[in-house]
Amino acid sequence: HLFSVGYMQGDSRYNLFFSNLALFTFAMLALVISDNLLFFFVFWEIMGLCSYLLIGHLAADKEAPKMSAAWASMKAFMTTRLGDICLFIGMMMMYKAFGTLSFTGLYDAVEAHVAGNGGEWSPWLTGAGVMMFLGAVGKSAQFPLHVWLPDAMEGPTPVSAMIHAATMVAAGVYLTARIYLMLSPTAQLIVAIVGGFTAIFAATIGITQYDIKKVLAWSTISQLGYMICAIGAGGVAAGLFHMLTHAFFKACLFLGSGSVIHGCHHEQDMRQMGGLRKKMPITYLAMLVSTLAISGVPLFAGYYSKDTIIAKTLERSMAEGSFVWRLPFYFLVAAAAITAFYMFRLIFMTFHGKPRAHCSERAHESPWTMTVPLIVLGALAVVGGKFWLLDPLHAFTAGGEWFTNLVHDPRHFVDAETATHAHHSAMTASLIAAGGGILLACVFYLWKKLDPGKISAALGGLYRLVYDKYRFDELYHATAVRGTVVVSAFAAWVDKTFVDGVVNAVGRIMRALGDASAATDLHVVDGAVNLVGEATTAAGQRVRRFQTGRIQQYAYFTFAGAVLLAAVVLFRVI
Repeated sequence: HLFSVGYMQGDSRYNLFFSNLALFTFAMLALVISDNLLFFFVFWEIMGLCSYLLIGHLAADKEAPKMSAAWASMKAFMTTRLGDICLFIGMMMMYKAFGTLSFTGLYDAVEAHVAGNGGEWSPWLTGAGVMMFLGAVGKSAQFPLHVWLPDAMEGPTPVSAMIHAATMVAAGVYLTARIYLMLSPTAQLIVAIVGGFTAIFAATIGITQYDIKKVLAWSTISQLGYMICAIGAGGVAAGLFHMLTHAFFKACLFLGSGSVIHGCHHEQDMRQMGGLRKKMPITYLAMLVSTLAISGVPLFAGYYSKDTIIAKTLERSMAEGSFVWRLPFYFLVAAAAITAFYMFRLIFMTFHGKPRAHCSERAHESPWTMTVPLIVLGALAVVGGKFWLLDPLHAFTAGGEWFTNLVHDPRHFVDAETATHAHHSAMTASLIAAGGGILLACVFYLWKKLDPGKISAALGGLYRLVYDKYRFDELYHATAVRGTVVVSAFAAWVDKTFVDGVVNAVGRIMRALGDASAATDLHVVDGAVNLVGEATTAAGQRVRRFQTGRIQQYAYFTFAGAVLLAAVVLFRVI
C-alpha cells in the first residue's frame, strides 16, 4: 500500500485503485480466519472479483486505455472460475456426506469415516478431496490452469506483488493445507505430482522470458508448485513456511521490478536495460538479496523453507518406497537449479554490464515511498527464515491443535534416522542445484563466456516452443475458446431455427386461427345478426305502410278482413 502511494501517483482512478486494494486485503484476512468452508468460499470469491478489478485497472484509463489489461482480467476471472466450480462441488460432496462445512467438524467426520471403514478411504472421499484441490489449482495457477497468471502482469506492479506474493495465489496453498486432513493418500499423491510438475514446468518457461515481470510471474507459478508439492508430500508445515518466506522475497522482487520500470520510464524488456546497479543501488541490493533467497542460498530465508520442502518430499518417497513418489523430489531439485539460473539471469541482464538503451541511461532511483518497502522486504528476505528455527509451531499458530496434528501426522511417519538422512541428502542436492544454476548464469550473462543467442538458435524449435509457453494459450484458444464459440454458434442456430422456429410457427398458426375466428365472427355471427336486423328493418318498412294513422282506412281494413274471414269460414262449411 505504501509502495502504491508513489507508484500510482497521477493515475486517473487513484482513489478507486486503493479501494479495490483495501478490499482485496480485507478478503484475504477474512479468508484466513474463516473457520468453515462456506465463509472461506465467500471471501475466496471476493478475492477473485478484486483480482478482476485490479488486473483490469488500466483498461479504463481515460487517457490511454489498455485493452490487453481488459482481456487479461477476463482471462484470470474465467480461468479461476473453473477451479472455483470444482471447489464448490467438492464442498457440497462433503456437506452431503457429513452435514457440516466446519473445518474441525470435517476433520473429525473424515477421521471417523475412515476408521469405520477399516482404515480404507472411500473413492468418493478421494474424489471430493481432489475436487476441492482443483480450486487451489485454479487460484494458485497450477498446471493446467496456470495460463492466467503471466497475463495478470497487465495490472499495475503493486497488484502483481499482491496477487503473486502475499494474497490471491497463496490462498490456494492455504486451502490445500486446510483440507490436507481430508485428503486420501491417492489425493495426496495427485497434489504432490501436480505441484512438483508445475514447479519444473514453469521454471523452464522463466528461462526464456525477457519481460521482467513475466519472469517473476513464471517464478511465482514455480514456487507455488513447491508449496503445493510439499503439502501433498505431507510437509504441510514446510509448505506454509515457504509460503511465508516467499511472500517476503517475491513481494520484494515484484516491487523491485516496479521500481526498475518506474526508473526506466515504464520499460519492461530486460534487453533494453543493463547497468542499473549504480543508478538504482537500493533497488539493486533489495532484489539481489531476494534473488539469493529464492535461489536457496544458505543463510537467506528461501534456503530454510526450500530445503525443508525438498527434504519432506524425499522423506515421503522413502516412506512409500515407490518410484512415483520419487518424482516430486526429482522435479523440485531440477526446478531449484533452473530457478537459480533464470533469477540471476534477471539480475545480470538488468543491473550489470552497460546500459543497452536510452531508457536505462536515464534511469534513476525511486522515491522513498517505494524504496522503504523494498528495504523492509529485503531485510525479511534475509532474516525471515530465522523465525522458523526458533519455534515453527508458535510461528504459525501459537500451538494450534490443527497445525500440531498436521506436523505430527502419523500416516507417513519415518524414524528420526531416516528423516535425518533425507534432510542431509536433500540439503546436498539443493545446494548443488542452486550453485550450479548460479554458476551457469554467471557464465552466460556475467562473464559472457557463452552466447545465449547461439544456444537458443541451436535449440531451434524446442526453444521457440518453450518461449511460446508450450503453446498452451494457443491450445486452449483452439479448443476451449473456439469450442465455446462453436457451441455458442450452434446453440444460437438451434435457438433460431428450432426454438424460435417453433415459437414463430405457433405464432403463425395462432394468427391464422385468429384470422379464421375473426372471419367467422365477421361473416357468420355478425352476418346472421345483421341479417336478422336487416330483415326486421325491411319487414318494418313494409308494415309501416299499413299504419297511416287514418281511422277510415283502419275501418276499411277491418271490414275487408271480416269479409275475407267470413268467406273462408263459409268456404270451409260448404
